[in-house]
Amino acid sequence: MMKLLKGKSVIITGAARGLGFAASRECLACGAYLAMVDFNGEGLTHAVEELKKEFPEAKILPIIADVSNEQEVKGYVDKVVEVYGRIDGFYNNAGIEGKLTPFHEYDVELFKKVLDINVMGVVYGLRHVLPVMKEQGYGRVVNVSSVGGIRATVQHSAYVASKHAVAGVTKSAALEYGKFGVVVNAVAPGLIKTKMAEEALWMMNPENPDAAEKLFCDRNPVGRLGKPEEIAAVVVFLLGEKCSYLNGHVLVVDGGESNVFGPI
Repeated sequence: MMKLLKGKSVIITGAARGLGFAASRECLACGAYLAMVDFNGEGLTHAVEELKKEFPEAKILPIIADVSNEQEVKGYVDKVVEVYGRIDGFYNNAGIEGKLTPFHEYDVELFKKVLDINVMGVVYGLRHVLPVMKEQGYGRVVNVSSVGGIRATVQHSAYVASKHAVAGVTKSAALEYGKFGVVVNAVAPGLIKTKMAEEALWMMNPENPDAAEKLFCDRNPVGRLGKPEEIAAVVVFLLGEKCSYLNGHVLVVDGGESNVFGPI
């Protein structure tokens, strides 16, 4: 495999499962030195053990941290600089779904929690990673928005609000840091077959989540849900040196579904 990230230091948050884990595997396959950040210590340990079996010579730095706590974010950034000397790539991925509920019934504390993790977790990461990249004169940042960050879905107000915010933050940071050799982009995945997606489908139809999945697949031009490795492949390009003029873009990866006019 072409070593697109050979010798590059990359941080991935939410790395223990789902899109973060898939990106961790792809980055290691492409030669990166990895810092895997996650709130779930047990899950992170298991993830690192699994990747070490596949990549026994890989450099992996596991860090337990809550991305909604700025001091812990500063801590993981400082640790990566201490161990690897620099930060070349940052996959700002950690996030939560919240729940499906009518807008006026949405629990305010849960709404705040979704924003704390999905928005402030991204903001804190940028606040502490961008100065390092600016000083280096090089950096690649990939935030995680969603198709929910470019349009809305019913009963999903906190998640949609948070992912729209990530899209906006991405564009703003890109304007400010591009002149320093730092490009900032975002991926906006559609429904990807992960544990989070399974939970979302169950919330949509607790009695028959398979029927909810079929509804998504039937209206998708590709006819299926996405795979985590398909998002990871896009992320690796965005983290690589050749992604030097793509800046401030929210790249939708959803099989074309967001172009379909139909029920939400």
